[in-house]
Amino acid sequence: MLLVGTKKDLRNDPETVNKLKEQSLAPITQHQGNGLAKQIQAVKYMECSALNQEGIKEVFAEAVRAVINPTQVKIRKPCVLL
Repeated sequence: MLLVGTKKDLRNDPETVNKLKEQSLAPITQHQGNGLAKQIQAVKYMECSALNQEGIKEVFAEAVRAVINPTQVKIRKPCVLL
């Protein structure tokens, strides 16, 4: 699974930032995205903007890599003491 933050261009848009502030919100940071990706066991967190085409090719390339070379999700088994 790949976690993708879209509309990256709005992070620096004053109107969008103000609307979020009115609701006590803020755009997600790269650090927060990476943390969430780790929490949900995603392969990676990436950001893109369809408006200015930033990061689009990289997202699709990473999606293809994730399908071709899947990572093994470690299933944590509880420790049993006898």
